[in-house]
This record gives sequence, C-alpha cells and structure tokens, in this order.
Amino acid sequence: MKKFINSAETMVAESLQGFVRANSDLVVFGTDRKYVRRRELTHGKVALISGGGAGHEPMHVGFIGQGMLDAACTGHVFTSATPEQIVSAIDDVDTGAGCLLVVKNYDGDLMNFEMAMEMASSRHTVEMIVVHDDVEEQPGRGRRGVAGTLVVEKLLGAAAERDMSLPDLVKLGLETTDCIRSMGVALSGVTVPHTQRRTFSLDATEIEIGVGIHGEPGHSREPFANCDTIIERLCSTILADIRKPEDMTGLLFVNGLGSTPPAELYLAYNSARNLLEKQGVSVGRSLVGTYVTSLDMQGLSVTLALLTREQTELWDFPVKTPSLRWG
Repeated sequence: MKKFINSAETMVAESLQGFVRANSDLVVFGTDRKYVRRRELTHGKVALISGGGAGHEPMHVGFIGQGMLDAACTGHVFTSATPEQIVSAIDDVDTGAGCLLVVKNYDGDLMNFEMAMEMASSRHTVEMIVVHDDVEEQPGRGRRGVAGTLVVEKLLGAAAERDMSLPDLVKLGLETTDCIRSMGVALSGVTVPHTQRRTFSLDATEIEIGVGIHGEPGHSREPFANCDTIIERLCSTILADIRKPEDMTGLLFVNGLGSTPPAELYLAYNSARNLLEKQGVSVGRSLVGTYVTSLDMQGLSVTLALLTREQTELWDFPVKTPSLRWG
C-alpha cells in the first residue's frame, strides 16, 4: 500500500493540523484539539455541530463556516468521534440559543452523540437530527446517512444563520431528511491505512451496487456497463423510493467517493439529469464534485433532494466554508 502518510496512527491528527493551518481565516482548533470550529462565532445563533470518523473529507470539517456548521468532531478513520469531543464542542460553541447535532445514521455515531447530549443536558439545550438518505436499508437499523448529509447541513446552517429557533430547526431538519435519497456505486474497494487491505475486491468486469461511505460493500455485485446503464440503475432505484409531489425543485448532487475524476462525475451528472428529466423531475439546482468520500474508493453516489421554495432559498443562501462557498 502506497499513501502519502507518515504513519496510520498519526494520519488523522496530522491531516487535521494541515487543514486548520490551510484554512486559518475560517477555522481554529477547539479545546485540546478535540474538534474544529469556526474562528468567529455568531452570538445568539443556534450552533450546528456534526462529525464522525475521518476518511470522509471534506465532510465534515470542510463545511465549517458561515451558512453551515459551527463545529465538527473527527474520530479515527471510519470511527465515530467520542462523547468527550462532542461535549467539548457543545460547551465551546453554544452562545445562548442551544445546539443542534446533525448525525449520520450509524450505530457508533448515534450512540456517541446521544451520550454527549445526555452529558451536556444540564448546561445546554441540545437537539439532534439523524440523517438517513441512503436507499440501502441496514438490517434493524434503517437507512444510512451518506452524501445527503451535506444537503441537510447546508439547509439547516442557512436557516440558523437567519436566526431560526432550535424547535423550528428540528422541524425543518425532519422535513428535509424525508425528501432526500442517495445511492452509491463503486469500481473498487477502499484501502484502510490501519489494515493496509482493501475492504472488498472487484475484477475488471464487476461493479458494486449500493456501497456505503465506510468502505462497506453494497447489496449486489453486477456486471460492469457503460455510464448511462449504471446511472440508470441508481436513478431508477432512487425514483422508486422517493415521493414526488408537484411544485418541488429537484437538487441533483453527483458526489465522488474519493478517486473518481471530475470528468467522469460530470459525465455521470449528464446521464442522471437526462434520466430524471425524462421521468418528470425538474432539476433546478445542481452540485457536482468530491465532497463526501470513502477514503480512496473509486466510485460515486447520486443524491436527489426534492425541495420546497423555502428549502431552495436556504440552499441558495450564501455559504463560506473551506469546501463549499457561494453568494
């Protein structure tokens, strides 16, 4: 295994240090480097905190800043942040209006964020939104939180910036998570630094359908095909699983999982948009790029979010973070 690292044990800490130094105009380390937060906090605004294991960069630390997160807690590769990290972030970034935790639906993340909520409850008002946008079902645990987490963090971050109250943010978060679906596909597995092995192997004639963002395999191994065929497989599954009310704006997000070139992502976006529009989905907003990764997985995911007018305005709201900015 060849990677640009010094050691598997120090990889996360050194990467975070480089990230903070490269973006020092926007972010700083929190107490004892347990988390990363905005350099300048907005007093009286609900604070948004997210996080999870390393290996998904730029999510979540790349989305800290005006219009998105106030802090993010990073664990080891594919391992949740600890409750102590999360509590420390809550103590630091709550400026009086409470905190909202945005959590992906994985056992480790849920357990540690829930524990942190309980530990901080005597000092802070804290609520939690669980993201579950993947069409894949975990046995007994529901849908995973994957690339759609970015959409939830963007909309809630904008609403918080506009001084929405904590109860109203929770309501918006619940509405938003219900209108997002994602599905992933991989051409290769993930090389995990600690094990120096790939999580699964594919030959030149195979693809893995339904992969997650922790290197886990999908629900089926299928023959390799051209891009239109693969994307049709993803989009048809998403459309069969999402309610399609009228007068909603479609946000189409094609996300690279780590090692997929931009040219291929845009080609996949073109295929997805053609297919969705043939099925009557009005695509009014788009995002293409590598934002929610699974280390070096060669693959991509397609996310469709159906947004109301209010949600579309929140998507358009100015954002200034290291990895996402407009307006």
